[in-house]
Amino acid sequence: MTTLVEPSEGYKGKHGFEMWHRFFELDKKYVPIKLIGRVSYGVVCSSINKKTNEKVAIKKIMDVFENRVTAIRTLREMTLLRCIKHENVVELKEVMMPNNWREPAVAMERSMMKYVVTRWYRAPEILVSCDNYGPAVDMWSVGCILAEILGRKPIFQGTSSLHQLKLIVTVLGSQSEAHLKFIDKQKAKMFVQSLISQGIDFCRLYPKADPLAIDLLGKLVVFDPFKRITATQRLCVILTSRVCMIRVAVLRPNVVWRVM
Repeated sequence: MTTLVEPSEGYKGKHGFEMWHRFFELDKKYVPIKLIGRVSYGVVCSSINKKTNEKVAIKKIMDVFENRVTAIRTLREMTLLRCIKHENVVELKEVMMPNNWREPAVAMERSMMKYVVTRWYRAPEILVSCDNYGPAVDMWSVGCILAEILGRKPIFQGTSSLHQLKLIVTVLGSQSEAHLKFIDKQKAKMFVQSLISQGIDFCRLYPKADPLAIDLLGKLVVFDPFKRITATQRLCVILTSRVCMIRVAVLRPNVVWRVM
């Protein structure tokens, strides 16, 4: 339910709406239509621009400056969307800052703003809110995408960060202290240590998959980011295999090679 809130002193060119117990402070040209759902760090509603009659999605980012990690992620997202103009990337229309500067609202292209669960592709180091993480998070996401291709559905479909961690440990098995050194928050480390599972082999999950695909998956979907294969390492394997293929093609032209 959307409720119009009378503007208080200081609202210049803006009006307020109450939605899902969250206050949206928007430019007057935007009128909310309905709630789309909850997303990472915010709530999204559909809206219409009265001046252009264009439908947009407005994402209200909650408590963006309450912690450093959320602030950095928000700044990174806004910076990238301002720079990238592509038909397959959601278009950033406008950023609206409220009077209190705490919870900005972001207007985005409506046609592409469906409910996208990025949580399912987040690496463990992000789920446990590590202050520092690197390119290994992308390799985890690649692994999740590979698993989705093999199984025709996402491998970890968590409904929250804690649930996501539980599903990950269910498949990968309980993690030893040595594999949890990257977690810099004791409470998060204790939670992961409390999760008990024998794990499930990827070959059992994807019995029809190529063994090379299973091997690659096992190197990508690794709980400890320092044990995860890097893009450079993977490229080295491919390049080395290509060189071998060329050599064998000369000496044994009837041999068929497969490289994952």
